Amino acid sequence: MEPTVQLTPAHWTYLAGVLVIIVTMIFRANVLVPSIVATAAVTLAWNGSVIGAVGSIFGASFVAAKELFNIFLVISLMTALLNSLKDLRSDILMVEPFRAIMKNGPVSYIALAVITYLISLFFWPTPAVPLVCAVLLPAAIAAGLPPLTGAAAIAIAGQGMALSSDYVIGVAPGISAKAANASAALIGDRALVLSLITGVIALALVYLTQRKKFKAPNPALLSLWQSKGLHTAEEFEHAGTTHKVEIARGTRHDEALATDQDIAAAKAGVAVGTLAWSRTFAMVTPLVFLTIVTVMALPKLGIPMPDLKGGAGASLVGGAAALLMILATQALHGPRKMLEGAADHVTEGFVFAFRAMGSVLPIAGFFFLGASEFAAPILGMAPDQTPSFLFDLVRSMQHLIPHSPVLVAFGVLIVGMITGIDGSGFSGLPLTGALAGALGPTSNVDVETLAAIGQMGAVWTGGGTLIAWSSLIAVAGFARVPVLEAVRVLTLPVLVGLAASTLAAVALF
Repeated sequence: MEPTVQLTPAHWTYLAGVLVIIVTMIFRANVLVPSIVATAAVTLAWNGSVIGAVGSIFGASFVAAKELFNIFLVISLMTALLNSLKDLRSDILMVEPFRAIMKNGPVSYIALAVITYLISLFFWPTPAVPLVCAVLLPAAIAAGLPPLTGAAAIAIAGQGMALSSDYVIGVAPGISAKAANASAALIGDRALVLSLITGVIALALVYLTQRKKFKAPNPALLSLWQSKGLHTAEEFEHAGTTHKVEIARGTRHDEALATDQDIAAAKAGVAVGTLAWSRTFAMVTPLVFLTIVTVMALPKLGIPMPDLKGGAGASLVGGAAALLMILATQALHGPRKMLEGAADHVTEGFVFAFRAMGSVLPIAGFFFLGASEFAAPILGMAPDQTPSFLFDLVRSMQHLIPHSPVLVAFGVLIVGMITGIDGSGFSGLPLTGALAGALGPTSNVDVETLAAIGQMGAVWTGGGTLIAWSSLIAVAGFARVPVLEAVRVLTLPVLVGLAASTLAAVALF
């Protein structure tokens, strides 16, 4: 029989901090300041030292930064690569061939979803969505796809399916795994399966509910769409965590590349001598990353190859991105200017990474304080003498926790969805990960599965499919449709998909 857990004032202070952060998220406000204050309050309640409490503010963020820096580095290098491809116009050339398959509304709907998913899986939705909206969405609209349905397909595939699993870059599984003290690879694998289940169901339901609005192909549909003003949803601009919206808008193309003449004009910005390099990198870049994904996946299928465990997959992705970026910059600028150009791209990548993820560090620092192995350096204690605040709280309330795996799984899903209400999607992952780590041993559901379920709830909600003040604003703006209409179309399909994937997680894993 386990010994009775002795709860101290620091434990109750930690619980109060968690509740305050959740309430702040519900009111769609940024939780960085509450996380910092809660970190200091818990430390003060534990050791009674004001100096220690003040120092813990820095210490918690520093511990989080050490644990998560590999994530920042991968984002930076992938962003540097994308910026170098944009200079070559290779990004446009990568998606331009798919315009030819936009023959009618249903085919365009499927093509938009598949292409958005693949590009977002490699580069994140933030830069992928503007590219798809600029190059492919106009062709889909001319083929008879309603703009609102196109926006829904892009949001589900990019900001739902691709971002919630984040299988290639690994940011979301990495944060969840650190907080849960679990395997990032396993969380990534399970999140990939759950994201596909959720996404396929959501895409199918959107199609079934919107198919009557599809029209016959007609160039006049494109002219009508272009005549509409952009929907900027100013009332939501400063609600919740807005950094992702601002970043997405910063990556948009100035105008939609609606016709072949528009694309030709965009390519004209590249010197004739480098156009061949533009085409080369448009083909080589996706092939390189498809190869990496294949190498990562083959061992899981039983094929005897080295298994890229831990951070090996992220290292391979980041290293390949850095090499491709250098080669693309060399192709555009030559060897001398390449030295400066590559450095500029890496600097821009780090700026992007910290704008996108910087606020996660103090938030993660607070939730890391709930586990003894992370709390030890923050509190300045030995790991075997450091309390596990969150785990102790869960153990003390074990008799109140339902023993049904389904109820526990849906509980973690709902917590994840609540954390996504602030419109970020990633700021809640330290909480869902820590909660999964605490509930796993007592719920008959393993930690990685619970972490993946919480990740689904947080990212699908706040990442840009269910919340009007999330990055969905950017998708609606690009598609020139009201953001609240996009939310209305997406809500039921996404909720049904999340419920189905949660049930599947309990049954499969």
